[in-house]
Amino acid sequence: MDVLAEATKRREAGYPVISMAVGQPSHPAPKAALEAARAALMHGRLGYTDALGTSSLRMAIARHYRTRYGVEVDPQRVAVTTGSSAGFNLAFLALFDPGDCVAIARPGYPAYRNILAALGVAVVEVEADAENGFTLTPQSLEATAAKAGKPLNGVLLASPANPTGTVTGREGLKALADYCHDRGIAFISDEIYHGLTFAGEETTALSVTDEAVIINSFSKYYCMTGWRIGWMVLPPMQVRAFERIAQSLYISPPELSQIAAEAALGAEAELDVYKASYAANRELLLKRLPEIGFSIASPMDGAFYAYADVSRFTNDSMDFAKKMLAEINVAATPGLDFDPLEGHRAMRFSYAGAEAEMVEAMDRIARWLA
Repeated sequence: MDVLAEATKRREAGYPVISMAVGQPSHPAPKAALEAARAALMHGRLGYTDALGTSSLRMAIARHYRTRYGVEVDPQRVAVTTGSSAGFNLAFLALFDPGDCVAIARPGYPAYRNILAALGVAVVEVEADAENGFTLTPQSLEATAAKAGKPLNGVLLASPANPTGTVTGREGLKALADYCHDRGIAFISDEIYHGLTFAGEETTALSVTDEAVIINSFSKYYCMTGWRIGWMVLPPMQVRAFERIAQSLYISPPELSQIAAEAALGAEAELDVYKASYAANRELLLKRLPEIGFSIASPMDGAFYAYADVSRFTNDSMDFAKKMLAEINVAATPGLDFDPLEGHRAMRFSYAGAEAEMVEAMDRIARWLA
């Protein structure tokens, strides 16, 4: 986040900054979402909704699971949230107590670690490397828990994953779900990059279990980061507990964003055009990063990130990121944000931007390191 903040300052000062640091689509929200929001603003009657969202949006999300995954979901299990960040807050508060132990992948999204630590929950980071397919497995969880010397209370898996791009298929998800079920461990499936899978098998954990807490968002595939709207699908017996916490923390998600989100669910044709632009950027980085001297450190199967090994040029990714921004006005995220142990040798490059900017960024880096 320090690199991102400095990139913003430089751009505001007039420097030609290209940001590959933030996971934010360069495309606008779908036209249908904008039109729905415009109409809602015209009548102006916006206010609180039910804590878990409007019934129409919850039903639309349930239909989404039927049409996209062939999974039946009771709309009463759907909780609309103020972005996926609120979903993580709710899940951690509802499922865990201080002193509990939760496993996450390393490298992984740093907010998991930070929020859990703030709540007094111990975090066990499980190395996700080539040996275990860059994901969590029952074997890696068992070994890490044994080494930590404490039983797990929760497992959090992202697929597609940030920053690695790993997509965990149905078989892998089922193995994790069964492992958690057999041991009474809470299973959280972060699916906020669904819709942005380029290789592998995109599967919701709902296809293998009703016991997982699913977290998703309109930010990534739907290009609605600033609208702060997401959703969860909850195990039936936990809906009321989540609702009570949501009532106290958030009152309700923004009604305007809920109206726009419902319209966005029908905009797949437009959004898949956007996805094609990310696919083109992905192919560009798969070619150019190795040519520059960065090796691809993990699969780029989903999301819109390349996690690259930069150890040919540096063993201090934070310093490397600062110099790259200061000297050639290209921002990328140091691997230390995602991996406190090995991230000093890695960088994450987001390819969610415009294709022309991605080409220019690769050219600048190539000239800089030549």
